Amino acid sequence: MTQSTDYHAPDGLRTRGTVIVVPGRGETRATYARFGSRLAYDAYRVRVVDLPTADPTAIAPFLDALARRLSEAIDGIAAEAPDGLPRPLVLVGSDLGAAGLAALLAGASSTTAWWPQAAVLAGLPGNGSRAGGRWEDELDIRTHCPTHRGVLTGDASVERGALAGAVPQDLLDAAYESAAGIPQLLLVGDADPLADRDVIARAAKTLPKARLTVVRGAHHDVLNDLQHRSVAAEVVTFLEALRNELAPAITVETSAW
Repeated sequence: MTQSTDYHAPDGLRTRGTVIVVPGRGETRATYARFGSRLAYDAYRVRVVDLPTADPTAIAPFLDALARRLSEAIDGIAAEAPDGLPRPLVLVGSDLGAAGLAALLAGASSTTAWWPQAAVLAGLPGNGSRAGGRWEDELDIRTHCPTHRGVLTGDASVERGALAGAVPQDLLDAAYESAAGIPQLLLVGDADPLADRDVIARAAKTLPKARLTVVRGAHHDVLNDLQHRSVAAEVVTFLEALRNELAPAITVETSAW
């Protein structure tokens, strides 16, 4: 059975949905402790799984492994809950995890057991993008948040240099050509050197139900950069809108600042 890390809604609150998180290159489940805890505090059931170890250059085995990982995670949560899996079910991926989810959604049937009601794709990498250099250089590309830099540096299981190799082109092609009809939130930092914002923007426009959020000043680890509170709030806003047919609960009107 695949290992996972769980975050539960506070006692006494009804669980509002299920979120499965897939990390990116070099990351571990511990990378998403802060993000998972924050969503759980808003009464969502969160499970962080490991990124499949299958070679992503062999797309079919990699996506099969990812699908099995999602199925295991979902089946495990459903078995624990007295009323079954709390829905909506939302898949969240970062970096390679995001590319894998997008490619998987592009080719899978909506009748599969793991099919979600929505997806959040954070830090989708651009074609051929890679990061070399020392660990400090990789940290600068990932995040400028001192707390998150400390988490990455202090975790002996984090694979340093994982961003040095580009994500396979065929996998990115499948991800960016997806036309999956579920609602999708695309998150990208405007200071992310590994992202191609133009390609992401075009992908968002071609998806039937997509919301593109560009985070000012954020780097590649957009879920864990200095703006992590605002990004988590954006994710929760998206999750809550799912419960109301994508209509936001709050309309904001302001004067010129």
